[in-house]
Formats: sequence, structure tokens, C-alpha cells
Amino acid sequence: MAQEQDQLLPIANVGRIMKQVLPPSAKISKEAKETLQECATEFISFVTGEASYKCHKQNRKTLTGDDICWALNALGFDNYAEALVRYLHKFREAEREKASSQNKATCCICQDKDNIEESSEDNNSGQAAAHRQNEQAPTTALEL
Repeated sequence: MAQEQDQLLPIANVGRIMKQVLPPSAKISKEAKETLQECATEFISFVTGEASYKCHKQNRKTLTGDDICWALNALGFDNYAEALVRYLHKFREAEREKASSQNKATCCICQDKDNIEESSEDNNSGQAAAHRQNEQAPTTALEL
């Protein structure tokens, strides 16, 4: 029995999801939670097994969201697949935007760091810069 419990979704999570769609005053029996827990676990295993079979046939080890969508379609859960495809698209779009904004922030930090380093180098080597300018000044004057 303990090993069987380890393979089920956590009962608290199942109960929390159930409460989200019920009126606040509704009560859920332990039996109802356990029944849905077993059904949800079985459904997830069923869909994942089909997706895993596809990956195995294609000699792939990594199961993706697209594989889950394919499995839902293959098993006749077209409505779920359509909704999941839309969700997956939005999720990937959000992840790209998130990565893009993090890259921009990193670039700004790098540019600021470079500017700080340049200004400290300029301050530390002010004499060398003045010397370089002095060396270049006569050449410029001769060119006129």
C-alpha cells in the first residue's frame, strides 16, 4: 500500500485543484479526493505512456510537451490537446520574452561595467593619455 501511495499524485494538491472549481462553501469528502487522485494519476500515466512509446520508437530519451500533445490527440482527447497546444505556445512565448529581457539586463550590466572600467583606466592612465595626445599633436599640426 505504501508503494502504491508513492505513485499517486499528492492528495493535498488534488484537493486544492478540486476546491478551485467549487463554491467556497462546498465540502469534499476524503473518498472523493482519493477517487479523483487515482483517476488523475491513471490519466497522466496513460497519456505519458503513449508519449513515451512514441519517443522510444524514435530513439529519443527526452519526452517533450509536443509529445504529450501528440499523445492526447492519438488517444482521442482532441479537446485537451488543442487547449494544451495553445498553453504550450503561450508558455514558450513567455519563456522567450523572459530570456530576452534577462539578456538585455545582462548586456546593460556588462556595458555599465565596461564604462566603469574605461573611466577608471582613464583616470589611472591620465598621464599616458596626455602623453599620447602630445605625441599626436605635432603630427596633426604638420598635416595642416
